[in-house]
Amino acid sequence: FAERLKFSAFLIFTVLWSTLVYSPLCHWVWGGGWMGAMGALDFAGGAVVHMSSGSAALAAALVVGKRQGFGQRAFIPHNLPMTITGAAILWFGWFGFNAGSALAADGLAANAFVTTHIATAMAALGWLLVEKMHRGNPTTLGAASGAVAGLVAITPAAGFVSPMSSLLLGLLAGFICYGGVLLKERLGYDDSLDVVGIHGLGGIWGALATGLFASTAVNSGGADGLFFGNPLQFGIQLVSVIATCAFSFGMTFGILKVVDRVVGLRLEPEEEEQGLDLSQHSETGYQF
Repeated sequence: FAERLKFSAFLIFTVLWSTLVYSPLCHWVWGGGWMGAMGALDFAGGAVVHMSSGSAALAAALVVGKRQGFGQRAFIPHNLPMTITGAAILWFGWFGFNAGSALAADGLAANAFVTTHIATAMAALGWLLVEKMHRGNPTTLGAASGAVAGLVAITPAAGFVSPMSSLLLGLLAGFICYGGVLLKERLGYDDSLDVVGIHGLGGIWGALATGLFASTAVNSGGADGLFFGNPLQFGIQLVSVIATCAFSFGMTFGILKVVDRVVGLRLEPEEEEQGLDLSQHSETGYQF
């Protein structure tokens, strides 16, 4: 909902979503809840962070509606050097996010570190490859998007899969998430930061891929996946995907409707055209 939401609505929504969606999912997966008890594997937040965010983004795009001029004029990145800088910082920081989920400086953390790096690099290459085939040119924005897709997809699997498995997982993440971003053109919803295509589909692929590639040789506290003789694990991962997406989408839809009733969601058309920097905060991002 970037460029569309009142700041007051954004604040209220963030508090409600963090409390009513994110916190229950944390409990389900890591706090002794039903999903963890069922045996679902989520090393660093594929369900809790990414699938939930992707589902919430779809609900928000549908409830809040499109930006003015969406589909009629181009909405392009305003500063690609900052995009690349941000992607680089994110890639570096994600090592703490994934490897740190081992909760120790040990071999499992090292495995998570390595699989995170490999999957991210392969997803960036995969995105560039399919972008070249589809649009004719690879782009720096595509490389950044592909890297984020790889980071997302490896998140649930980082501490359960081997480096070789992460190579294929990441490459396919680049292909899948590129296709996911194209969905908004086909279906007409306005997801300004491609959360549905990258975090949503990337998280889903990562969770399902964990059910395919997980190995107790990597993490004895996990489980073997389908490719290592345990097809039941893939079914468990599938249940976790469906439950997470349904819960997050439904709750987000309801929260947005409540916030709309209380303070209203959308800016006035003239405020949106002016831009949120000025209309909501009385400041400008750039001085020319």
